[in-house]
Amino acid sequence: MTQAYPPEDGKGMSTRNLTHLIYGLFSLGLLSAGFFGVATIAAVVLAYLKRGDAAGTVYANHFDWVIKTFWWGLLWVVLSALATFIFIGWLTGLIALVWIVYRVIKGWLALLSGLPPVAEY
Repeated sequence: MTQAYPPEDGKGMSTRNLTHLIYGLFSLGLLSAGFFGVATIAAVVLAYLKRGDAAGTVYANHFDWVIKTFWWGLLWVVLSALATFIFIGWLTGLIALVWIVYRVIKGWLALLSGLPPVAEY
């Protein structure tokens, strides 16, 4: 069952377009300057600022998805940086980066399908 996009009020940027912008900024930050890119931080700040506006819609799940991806990714990148002292940090850092990219792609594809992102355990 697919969930349709909620109607937009026509004022300013639609929540759907804002969600695309957030995924785009997050991706740009990953591609241009690594995980700590300014664009990635801008995406997370936007997600925090606008998630209240998206409450009760499919977009709220996307904003939470981006925020969780950022914070969990940051944790794993920092732990991997610390683990470089015992020579496994490069491997765990690569795994963390692949996980972050996977989450961004999975979330963006769910947005294109009109569905919330779903974590599979």
